[in-house]
Amino acid sequence: MTSESEFRSGFAALVGRPNVGKSTLLNVLVGQKLSIVTPRPQTTRHRIVGISHLPNAQIAFVDTPGLHQHVNRALNRAMNRTAATSLNDADLLVLVVEAGKWTAEDDLALERVAASGLPAVAAVNKIDQVRPRDRLLPYLAAVAKRHEFVAIVPVSALKAHNVEDLRKTIALHLPVAPAMYADGELTESSLEFRIAEMIREKLTLELNQEVPYGVAVEVEQLSEQDGQLAVEAAIWVDREGQKPIVIGAKGERLKRVGRSARLALNSLLGRRLHLNLWVKVRENWADNARALKHLGLE
Repeated sequence: MTSESEFRSGFAALVGRPNVGKSTLLNVLVGQKLSIVTPRPQTTRHRIVGISHLPNAQIAFVDTPGLHQHVNRALNRAMNRTAATSLNDADLLVLVVEAGKWTAEDDLALERVAASGLPAVAAVNKIDQVRPRDRLLPYLAAVAKRHEFVAIVPVSALKAHNVEDLRKTIALHLPVAPAMYADGELTESSLEFRIAEMIREKLTLELNQEVPYGVAVEVEQLSEQDGQLAVEAAIWVDREGQKPIVIGAKGERLKRVGRSARLALNSLLGRRLHLNLWVKVRENWADNARALKHLGLE
């Protein structure tokens, strides 16, 4: 038997269908924005680790791309592989589902959880949207019948409701082990990665549906200039016709994206940042294995 007072440490992978709130949940569990969030499914493309430090535990949360059925493009296949690999490396899985809703893609995610053989917690997210509230109990009972979860925890990532309970529940089911990361360390992600992701978030929010998924961001140069962090970043599109859409009339759209990303990064990094954005075309990069590898997506 192990005691609750023993120190526990391990990887807890957040898995689930696209747009179920995994990235929002990661950010609130860690207490800092590490994973970008937009209303569009499949925003998360990479394995992102966020580290939570508790008095008796250290949890390395892993945000994964949403598991989805349609894998026509090389990018989608790479995202599914990233999600699957993250499951293999985990000590515990956290299946994130949306309160009151269950789809075929939730079935797909649950199949992966069951096949892993790992202990799993069900995080029932978006409970703030359930009306009337008494509809939640039958849903929780239905989730309990789908799999032998070690715990089922209702939460609202957006409102940060019951998140502390989820964090403690996850910690209790991690192996007894020493800390894996230095005290205060929050992520494995590089500065370049975090800057590129913030730019991509603002770009996705600005473009809405105009350029579906053919956009990537690459930080090409990072330097110190006059006490500021100077960033040169390329926005890659996969068709020539998308370039003027991203730039906008008289460059206004690109300026808005740059301004929004710069202000967010100033706040996130706690320092002033100078940002130059360029739009470049790489035909069909989302279907090109070499391009995906170059952009760190493979």
